Amino acid sequence: MEFTAQQIADFLHGVVEGNPNELISNFARIEEGHKGAITFLANPKYTHYIYETKASVVLVNKDFQPDRAIPATLIRVDNAYECLAKLLQFAESQKKVKTGISSLAYISNTAQIGENVYIAPFAYIGEHVTIGDNTRIYPHVFIDDNARIGNDCKLFAGVKIFDHSQIGDRCILQAGVIIGSDGFGFSPTSDGSYDKIPQSGNVILEDDVEIQANTVVDRATIGSTIIHKGVKLDNLIQVAHNVEIGENTVMAAQTGIAGSTKIGKSCIVAGQVGFAGHISIGDNNTFGAQTGVPNHIKTTGQIFQGYPAIPISNFRRSSIVFKNLADLQKNIFELQKQVAELQAQSSESKTKI
Repeated sequence: MEFTAQQIADFLHGVVEGNPNELISNFARIEEGHKGAITFLANPKYTHYIYETKASVVLVNKDFQPDRAIPATLIRVDNAYECLAKLLQFAESQKKVKTGISSLAYISNTAQIGENVYIAPFAYIGEHVTIGDNTRIYPHVFIDDNARIGNDCKLFAGVKIFDHSQIGDRCILQAGVIIGSDGFGFSPTSDGSYDKIPQSGNVILEDDVEIQANTVVDRATIGSTIIHKGVKLDNLIQVAHNVEIGENTVMAAQTGIAGSTKIGKSCIVAGQVGFAGHISIGDNNTFGAQTGVPNHIKTTGQIFQGYPAIPISNFRRSSIVFKNLADLQKNIFELQKQVAELQAQSSESKTKI
């Protein structure tokens, strides 16, 4: 499909600066722009590309001020990144939606399947499973007995949903996601071995949760592991048994959350962050990459970094000291040597007296 710059501007409530009839048919990164593509500028680090991009149209913030001529047509909007997201969502909505149930899928006769559901070949739907309207289930998805999937969900290839798990509406689970596998529960015995503790709970995903590829959410030992509405989890995240993640919290790849920890609402967690077990984290906190959180954090709205996690202003000051530790050690050794020499001279003087 093709759209003019003016049509796009009208859709985004923006203002065209240049040729309103410029035709757009696809997207491109600003440094890889080409004729017929639309791109965007939101990060100042990429500003230099706007003067040489071959893209036909560039979304920019209304306050953007160029310092020389720009060959592309501009569309000025309140938030270029947010508007790009809206355009991508619109383009996605125009794609053909698969429907129908393949004869190569296994579906228990006790399962309840909603309207306009797509079930691909080689999917498995167990006993007493409920699947809501307009949900799409791709090849090799496994949905175990008594699981419940809401409306308008997307379960991509290889997703595994274990028994009694509950998935809300409009959830997206990317390839390889596992929901409801056993938590890591073992009891040490007197002979040094470990007895497995049965994991009898389940997992609850509320509405509008999105989980990226190969992330695992373990079932609770007793009760539920709960991912509240609007949470977004990146690839390769481990969520242990009985964890609770608050509304609209986002987590980047390789984060790990140990058992029974509670993360607050609207937190931002960067990559490779580790949370110890049985702790609580306040709302609206941010954790920089590779931060380790061993204890409760009751405060809200702060940024933490390092191990153990400390406020980022303290971390930055400490990191300067850390970078200079070798020189500081050298200076201390030199001072110790000078002090020893002064003490020796003082002792010698006293002896002569």
